[in-house]
Amino acid sequence: MSWQPILGGLLIFGLRVIDVSIGTVRMLMIVRGRKLLSALLGFVEVLIFLLAISKVIREVNNVWNVLGYCGGFAAGTLVGMTLEQRLALGFSLVRIISRTRWLEIMQRLRQEGFGATQVIGEGRDGPVGLIYSIVRRRQVPAVVALCEQLDPQAFITVEEAGRVYRGYLGRAVK
Repeated sequence: MSWQPILGGLLIFGLRVIDVSIGTVRMLMIVRGRKLLSALLGFVEVLIFLLAISKVIREVNNVWNVLGYCGGFAAGTLVGMTLEQRLALGFSLVRIISRTRWLEIMQRLRQEGFGATQVIGEGRDGPVGLIYSIVRRRQVPAVVALCEQLDPQAFITVEEAGRVYRGYLGRAVK
C-alpha cells in the first residue's frame, strides 16, 4: 500500500483547516470594519483554497482527498471559532441589573478601572439599579465574576458592541 494518497489527503486537510480558519477571522474583521486586513486575509484564504480544491479535482478518484477536504472544512470551522474566542477582539456591553447592590457594583467597577453608568429602574418587585459598562471582550469574564461576587442574584447580560465612540473606557483602551 502506498502512503502517497493518504499524505495527499492529509495535505488537503491541513490546507482546508488553515483557509477556513482564516475565513472565520476575515469575517470577524469585516464586521469590525477592518477593510484592509479583511482584504489581505481574503487573498490568502482564496489562494490556499485554490491549492486545495485543485488537488482534489485533479485526483477526484482518491477518496482520501475528498475526506481530507470535507474533514478539513469541519475542523477549520472549529479551529476558526476557537481562534476567534481567544482573540476576543472588540468590545462588549455588560448590563448588570441588581435589586440591592447596584451602588457597590458600580463603585467597584470604577475602582477596577472600568467605566460604569448607572440608571435607576423599576423591576417586577420594585426599584432596581441598571449598570452599563463597555469593556474589551477579553475582560468580560473578570467583570462578570466581580458582579457575581458582589451580588450573586444580579441579572447580567453581555452583548457585542459593534463600534464604540467616545466615553470613558478606562482600562478597556490601552
